[in-house]
Amino acid sequence: MARYSIRESWRTQSTGTRVLRLMLGATWLYGGLQKASDAKFFDKASTGYIGAQITGFAKNSPLSFILRHMIEHATLAGWMIMLGELAIGIAVLTGVALQAAIIAGAGVSTILWLSVTWHVYPYFLGSDTAYLAMWIAFFFLVRKEAGPRARKNPIPNLKDRREVMQMIGVGVTAVIAALAAGGLKKSIPTPKAGTKIVDLAKFPVGSVMQYTAPDGNPAFLFRTKVGVFAYSAICTHQGCSLGYNSAAKTLDCPCHGSTFDPANGGAVLGGPAPTPLAKYSVAIVGNAIVTV
Repeated sequence: MARYSIRESWRTQSTGTRVLRLMLGATWLYGGLQKASDAKFFDKASTGYIGAQITGFAKNSPLSFILRHMIEHATLAGWMIMLGELAIGIAVLTGVALQAAIIAGAGVSTILWLSVTWHVYPYFLGSDTAYLAMWIAFFFLVRKEAGPRARKNPIPNLKDRREVMQMIGVGVTAVIAALAAGGLKKSIPTPKAGTKIVDLAKFPVGSVMQYTAPDGNPAFLFRTKVGVFAYSAICTHQGCSLGYNSAAKTLDCPCHGSTFDPANGGAVLGGPAPTPLAKYSVAIVGNAIVTV
């Protein structure tokens, strides 16, 4: 993976191919780094745990028969997903086993489409189909611009020592990147019972406010004649931040249109979200509303 060979692989490509290469490689690299640095991704007690995500996706996905078997090995699956994204991103940006990396990237986008964004409506609101189309276009552009030998052999030659060492280098770099990003993880705060959220006098019946929950996630606090209750402000579909619709009295996702009913346990009213919102325990203690 000499510096010159990387530069040369970029120099010989057309502008359109470079744009796709940069976008796809950087996005996959960022996706892997984001997972590695997210303290919630491997935390079984968190709503952002990979196992919780897979459980939600399995309910509506045509790949549910596969996803259900992944739940019990969710942490291992999470590591494979994270390292796979890092390796694909690094390979695309460096040009190592480029065509094989493109095929792998297209495969990941297909799986994400069939599991994560399968029920997104209309379809163009889901990003995975767009990325799949980009991978396919990128593949044919690379094939067109590659030499005859490369067009004939898109899969790396495992008998070629140089190619094997380059792929090993990509794998090692992916592991190092994951470990380095993991060192940037912020510890998840331990929920402390009795932490004041707001004074009761400032939050009359009928009020709604957003606050930061003890685990660091954004949440919405509600007060009705019955009492007080709170829900996560993170959509259970793809983690977008929810907004409160005062007219409909619902929590709405601006990304893919999911809606939730805070008056009915955070239940899903519509959209692709697979599960109700996570609930936080709150109570009125003295003259304040506190965490429980």
